[in-house]
Order: sequence, then structure tokens, then C-alpha cells
Amino acid sequence: METSKYEEALRKYDCAINDEDLKASVQKIIKEKVPENCTDEVKRFLMGSIELTTLKTTDSEKSVMAFTERVNEFDGKYPDLPHVATICVYPCFASAVKETLCVEGVNIACVSGSFPSSQSVIEVKVAETALALRDGANEIDIVMPVGKFLCGDYEGMCDDISELKQTCGDCAMKVILETGDLPDYSSVKKASILSMYAGADYIKTSTGKEKISATPEAAYVMCQAIKEYYDETGIQIGFKPAGGINTVMDAITYYTIVKEVLGEKWLTNKWFRLGTSRLANLLLSEIEGEEIKFF
Repeated sequence: METSKYEEALRKYDCAINDEDLKASVQKIIKEKVPENCTDEVKRFLMGSIELTTLKTTDSEKSVMAFTERVNEFDGKYPDLPHVATICVYPCFASAVKETLCVEGVNIACVSGSFPSSQSVIEVKVAETALALRDGANEIDIVMPVGKFLCGDYEGMCDDISELKQTCGDCAMKVILETGDLPDYSSVKKASILSMYAGADYIKTSTGKEKISATPEAAYVMCQAIKEYYDETGIQIGFKPAGGINTVMDAITYYTIVKEVLGEKWLTNKWFRLGTSRLANLLLSEIEGEEIKFF
């Protein structure tokens, strides 16, 4: 049987992972390396890597504009702190963010492609993505077709991703693996590699809509895949953990994994992002030394 170019790509990588050994490696990093990164400098950096996100059923144009206005106000109230990297919303609110946002350097991201399930025909996914870009988005977050991946239809999965990347053009596209729905860490690595070969500019852990979201173990495997892909192709891919980032220590843990696996080259707010909203207030409170509920 003829193999696809994506199956040929997978053969270049060792995707056999012992889950228990992996967990032990991650716990070792957390125990030995995380404490040294619990610093004010790292917390300030993390503030600038946040993708401030609102993806609620109750979102409205009014609430999204108010959400965006807080980013404008933050820039004036805390001039010594980095502003968030991105505001992330549904496509129907891209224009509301664009019209309201005054801060230079904050990107507008939209979840697209029938988020969060990715269960739609490709024509609908392409149209939604194109409209989001038309209305002001300059980054797009899509979900890989998890069902196609799980049944071994790698070509179908990658064709969807590739076509959406063509729609995005020069705008960055993040591919969400929904790692909590994958059966093991070997699958996480395969999904990472396939998504990158299909055109992902970033790989992202989760939508935050499933029972299991980001985990340190999934992050470790994804970062390993990014490193190996970079070594193989010379192409740098970004990393975004999202979903279930509930504490400052969670964020520092992901920072540490990126630092240990990928190195300093990835420790910028271009290549390392955090998909969360609650973290912004938590980081701000720790940096300022008092409880603050700004966002």
C-alpha cells in the first residue's frame, strides 16, 4: 500500500514513548528546576505571554469591547509591565476587538474552523477562518480533526490543516491537539509532528472545553516534538499550553519545561504563549504584592 507524505514524515521520528518513564522525567524537572524559576523576572515575562481569552456562550459585542478596553487601560496603569500578547475571541467578535484595541503590539486571535470540535466540512472551516481574518484577526487557532487522527486518517487530518493554513497565509495559525482526548503520549507526539508538517505555526495543547486540558506531560512531549522538528527542518514552531492553567505555579511549570527542552530561543512572547484569562490577575497580584482583580 502506498504511504502518504505524512506517514513518511512520521518515520523520521521516534514516537515510541513509555508513559511511566515520561511521567518520571517530567516530575524530575518539576522538582529540580521549577523552584529556580519562581522569580519576579519570570512572572513579568509570563505576563507578556498571556493570550487573554474570552470564549463564553454569554459573550456579546458589548462584553468583548469592555474586555478589550481593560487591555487598553492596563497599558496606562501599569506602564512598567508588559501588556498581554494577544486577545483571543470567537470570530464574530474580531471586528469588535479591532475597533476597540488601542495598544500596539497586542495581536487579535480568533478560534476558528468549527471550534472546539472541528466537526464540519472544510468549506465551512475555510469560510469562517477567512471572515475572521477579514474582520481583524491576525492569528487563528484551529482544532485538529481529532476523529480523523484517532482512526488513522492522517492524510485527511493533515489536508484540513494544510488548507486552513493556505487560508491564513502569513498570519500565524495555531493547531490545537486536544491532548486530553488522545490515548497516550505516543499519540501526542504523532499529532504534534503531523500538525507541524501540515502547516502549524504553533501547536497548542487544548481548547479548555474537554474534561482534561493542558498537562505538564503533554507539554513535555510537544516541546520534544518541536525540538526534533526544528533539528530536522530548521523551522521554528511556537508552543501554547491552554486550558486548566489555574495558578502562577502552573504557568512557571510550563515555562520551565520550555526552558529545559527547547531553550532560551523559545522564551519570547512570540514563541511561547499561555492561553488563559484567570492567570493575568494572579500574576499581577504576585508582582504587585497585593490582591488585584484588574481583568
